[in-house]
Amino acid sequence: MKLYYATGACSLAVRIVINELNLPCEYEAVDLHTKKTASGANFLEVNPKGEVPTLVLDNGQVLTENAVIQQYLADKHKNSMLPGKEDFQHYRVLEWLNFVSTDLHKGFGPLFSGEVPAALKESLFIPNLKKKFAFVNQRLANQPFLTGNEFSLPDGYTFVLLTWFKPLKVNIADWPHIARFFDAVKSRPAVQKSLQEEGTEL
Repeated sequence: MKLYYATGACSLAVRIVINELNLPCEYEAVDLHTKKTASGANFLEVNPKGEVPTLVLDNGQVLTENAVIQQYLADKHKNSMLPGKEDFQHYRVLEWLNFVSTDLHKGFGPLFSGEVPAALKESLFIPNLKKKFAFVNQRLANQPFLTGNEFSLPDGYTFVLLTWFKPLKVNIADWPHIARFFDAVKSRPAVQKSLQEEGTEL
């Protein structure tokens, strides 16, 4: 299979899952502005949405949408990151995966848009995002990971989003439980491998 990614983008969350599962995978970077891949191909011919992550399976099927790709990989390669459907924890993991995808991830969108005035970012969008992460911080007060004692799909995804706070000058140390969580996830071998593969230093 092949993952199309952009360095530092949310596609890093899928790479983390791939490395947690120790799966063989080919990677190709995408310039999200020009929609060209590292080999010079037109990325829109692979994914007309023009977004990463995009996963091309060995059978030629193309799968998009971060949360769906993660669920597919965890379902296909049984792993504690997504317990089986007979376990109610399965739905807790998906509950949090969807929250991270819709509430947290989408909350960053206006902050990276050049069309949104800086004053509006400071007065509205950053405070709203901080409220959501305060909820995450509270969730982590009595457990190491978002869904309990085991690392699961939303944890790697949340870790990636937390790296986006640095250019926004938001200090995650203000949330002590999140700061502890961030360090714990960062220390995982699969996460270290993923960061090294993308050439990202935190």
